[in-house]
Amino acid sequence: MSKPAKVKSAFRCTECGWETTKWVGRCGECQAWGSVAEAAAPTLRAAASPVTTPAVPIGQVSVEDSTFRTSGVPELDRVLGGGLVPGAAILLAGEPGVGKSTLLLEVAAQTARVRTRTLYVTGEESASQVRLRADRTGGVHDELFLAAETDLGAVLTHIEQVRPTLLVIDSVQTIGASGIEGVPGGVTQVKEVAAALVRVAKTRNITTVIVGHVTKDGSIAGPRVLEHLVDVVLHFEGDRNSRFRMVRAMKNRFGPIDEVGCFDLSSEGIRAVTDPTGLFVEHHSSQVPGTCVAVTMEGRRPMLAEVQALVTPSLLERPRRTTSGIDGSRVAMILAVLQQHAGIRLHQHDVFASTVGGARITEPAADLAIAVAIASSTSGAAPPKGIVAMGEIGLAGELRRVRDLPQRLAEAARLGFRMAIVPSEPGAPESPRGRNVDGMHVLDVSTVFSALQAVQVLKR
Repeated sequence: MSKPAKVKSAFRCTECGWETTKWVGRCGECQAWGSVAEAAAPTLRAAASPVTTPAVPIGQVSVEDSTFRTSGVPELDRVLGGGLVPGAAILLAGEPGVGKSTLLLEVAAQTARVRTRTLYVTGEESASQVRLRADRTGGVHDELFLAAETDLGAVLTHIEQVRPTLLVIDSVQTIGASGIEGVPGGVTQVKEVAAALVRVAKTRNITTVIVGHVTKDGSIAGPRVLEHLVDVVLHFEGDRNSRFRMVRAMKNRFGPIDEVGCFDLSSEGIRAVTDPTGLFVEHHSSQVPGTCVAVTMEGRRPMLAEVQALVTPSLLERPRRTTSGIDGSRVAMILAVLQQHAGIRLHQHDVFASTVGGARITEPAADLAIAVAIASSTSGAAPPKGIVAMGEIGLAGELRRVRDLPQRLAEAARLGFRMAIVPSEPGAPESPRGRNVDGMHVLDVSTVFSALQAVQVLKR
């Protein structure tokens, strides 16, 4: 007589749902510590049940109820792919004090202006505090309803009574559900509250915007399933020392994920910045050594950013390498390439590199502009006025092509730049005399040494 098979207990991560047959202290998927716990054994088997709506051919499904509706904030519509979609669940995450509540209050006010009922639920502030901000930013309207609640049941009751078209929850970490284990903001609570809000959004065709907190490393706090439940995940970024803010789409089921929106946050509220390039470029009256303008792509939008470098003799055994707005490891690699392939010796010099206006450059296309700024500061020779440089630098000193080059050149020409240094096509010869593209004089070079020679920033 055969023995019954031994049932193995399963362990599941409460953060991401990863499963294992034995207990471990650290999740093998999301690397969270202390999140693996024994999962309850299933006691019921799924059985067939009545369907809510019958299945129909996909061509017969109506799309009229899922058309875009403007949020009243053009830059946010750009990131969302056209506007707010009825029934969509949107998660907006960002650091404390970056302006999430101010942005969503402006969206709620703009929606209420077109006679669309909006419900703003705050769990972090009192109703009077939100009213003060609305008075300051001009967001008081009859169709904008405000409630201060931290209980999920009360929030659902408000939704039943108000019947809004747009629902804003600020924030999901402050809402708790009775009968669910854990405190508000815990893994179980956040997952259940978010699932309930998304379910209401889908069944009642309500556009729901949920505010989420972030951890110290910038990732969204709470279980990873939270990002899977919603349709759109937006990150609100910005430097505390600057008024400039950016909204970046990390997930979007209704549009592209390579778009960004630019905003200006002030005491009067938040407003869209449709042309942010001028914030990151200084207009010098004369040629200045140690500066160069790069053209980067934020999503599908070209943006110009000025890079500044300062090279000074060092008395330290290990010279300093200080950066602001630029990746320090990228600058270290560029310094090594300049020493090896351009003959610029910087092992006894302090190097400081930064961007203007609080811009953050992460794209490799800015490598050439950084190299020109460093070489210019070292030699004391200023690059020609009205020049931009773009190109990725390889370890062999070669320049690699960058994407969307025509759009970058067109944006630089629109802002008055008349000369550009770009990488040449693979296998194509360099053009020492240059060529004209949209009124710009474009020089095609293949190496970083040729680029520095073309802008005359090398020591003679």
